[in-house]
Amino acid sequence: MELISVEKVWDKAQHNAFTDLTCFNNDLYMVFREGVDHVSAEGKLRLLRSDDGGKAWVSAGLFELNKRDLRDGKLAVFNDELLVFGAGPIREPEPKALRSYVWRSSDGRQWSAPVKIVKDNEWLWRITPFQNSLYGVAYFPHEQDGYVALYQSLNGIDYQAIVPKLSQAGFVNESGLIFDKDNHAHCLLRRDPLFGPEQNALLGIAKPPYQDWSWCELDSRIGGPVSFLYKDRHLAVVRLYDENVRTSLVEIHEVTGEIEELLSLPSGGDTSYAGVVLEKNILKVSYYSSHEGKTAIYFAVINLE
Repeated sequence: MELISVEKVWDKAQHNAFTDLTCFNNDLYMVFREGVDHVSAEGKLRLLRSDDGGKAWVSAGLFELNKRDLRDGKLAVFNDELLVFGAGPIREPEPKALRSYVWRSSDGRQWSAPVKIVKDNEWLWRITPFQNSLYGVAYFPHEQDGYVALYQSLNGIDYQAIVPKLSQAGFVNESGLIFDKDNHAHCLLRRDPLFGPEQNALLGIAKPPYQDWSWCELDSRIGGPVSFLYKDRHLAVVRLYDENVRTSLVEIHEVTGEIEELLSLPSGGDTSYAGVVLEKNILKVSYYSSHEGKTAIYFAVINLE
């Protein structure tokens, strides 16, 4: 395993963070938030495009909405369209409900109007296409009744909660959701010690129709997970929280519950929220970090062999 290259690709806003990455019509697309700080009143989602595999990037769009702090942009390709997801609250002059949205495009250039999806105050995070459907885990952050819910969409616009209370084991929130060759779903679920002591990640596994889940606690705390399968191994890019905060490629050992670090990316401080595109044994990764001072967007290429 080898880190082939890593480059800073964007730092034009005061704070650049929370990335995702996909391939659409043979081009790479990257989305991330631009704002004044990690939390600020009017976050926007910047979309970049590369037609040469990630060597050069150009701006392909800027999404802003109703003075909302749009955050955690996510990308999915579904029914020959590129979908951009984002969520956020109105923070000023008084806080208003968080909402999740989707924008759609057939060419990556012209975009539909935003469509509100899932319930108010539910944050639909990473979206996974699988067998003519989209699946995603939304989280509702609440001290007494917080939860994550599993959603399914058949058209990219209408979302049904097929498991309304997927987990309530602490402050459960961000997730990496993948499906294996036997159609089993695997959910890597972040927890934070905000409303209680629970902080180690959880792993859930379910067979179709994904109603009954088996959960186990993993051995580490993680943030901003993105999971993928490589040669039947459950790999992920996450933020690790031990002595040195960093963004790393890890393996999830589902039998033992171990999270094994395979490769640390150049990162530190305010860092996490990777996106990945796998091309045979080459993994392309977007992420953000502040290890060089300003919080900026990076693009890395890794040989997994």
